[in-house]
Amino acid sequence: MMNERAIADAYRHKRVLVTGGLGFIGSNLVLALVEAQAEVTILDALIREHGGDMYNVAAVRDKVSIEVADASDPGVLTPLIKGQHYIFHLAGQMSHGDSMRNPELDLRVNCAATMRLVEACRAHNPSAILLNTSTRQVYGRPKYLPVNEDHPIDPVDVNGINKLAAEYYHVLYNRVYDLKSVVLRLTNTYGPRQQISNDRQGVAGIFIYRAMKGLPLKLFGGGDQLRDFNYVDDVVRAMLIAAVTPQCYGRVFNLGSDRAYSLLDYCAILKKLCNVEYEAVPFPEDKKLIDIGDYYGSYERFRRITDWSPRVDLDEGLRLSVEFFDEHRDRYLA
Repeated sequence: MMNERAIADAYRHKRVLVTGGLGFIGSNLVLALVEAQAEVTILDALIREHGGDMYNVAAVRDKVSIEVADASDPGVLTPLIKGQHYIFHLAGQMSHGDSMRNPELDLRVNCAATMRLVEACRAHNPSAILLNTSTRQVYGRPKYLPVNEDHPIDPVDVNGINKLAAEYYHVLYNRVYDLKSVVLRLTNTYGPRQQISNDRQGVAGIFIYRAMKGLPLKLFGGGDQLRDFNYVDDVVRAMLIAAVTPQCYGRVFNLGSDRAYSLLDYCAILKKLCNVEYEAVPFPEDKKLIDIGDYYGSYERFRRITDWSPRVDLDEGLRLSVEFFDEHRDRYLA
């Protein structure tokens, strides 16, 4: 297990490509890589609805190379992946509702783009180390809690199906072609630079936005649903660790937290921070169809290999998030 200094040293002066690097998690990863003195290239289609925003990397704009293009377009990836030591594949579409409304778009950005990435690496940069971000949505409705990686796979929406297929491309190419790759299944990630002004980036961001705008928080079905939450800095640290840990290659891991919170708990913390009210409302039919009930995962398998565990609890993470969005209100709350 590597200490933090050794992890940072592993990226110093290394060439790193981050797809989706102008989005929420991607931009936070880019900031961490620049701090570690990596040579960073960002590939992003800059689709506003998917979270892409140049402002997210404004602090390091002169220290990174940015290519605005769609990773699913043929010919885009090959010149960018050549010579890269690490490739973090975060580009994609994460809205479960959008995936049901436009399944072909979800297939293109989440599945076809991933297939083209691993194929390009196999042909032109087989020594690269890849990390792919997936979602706990691949499990569907939990059969038991906490959900570990042995849990049955049963996605409830198109997004979960395409994210699962993307995982399999990485695992398959690792096994067949020795293309070193690791997959992390993320849970509810929140924090600075998240696009919170629409409902496509998950419930954590929606609630932060409404709370900071003074709008009542609406809890579908009463708010008793349990969730685990990860502050974005903890997720970035997990990605940096996983990509430099050979025991992770070819494997899929959950992230998660040490405590599950109900959505009522989440809103109660926001009430203290923003003095906002919340109320229970009936489930809209379209959201009820893809709701998974209670979910919280086990990250024990990843912890055993890497010694990673989240450091920022929900109270502190929401405080830091509110402070960030308040400081940048004109950009993120418009």
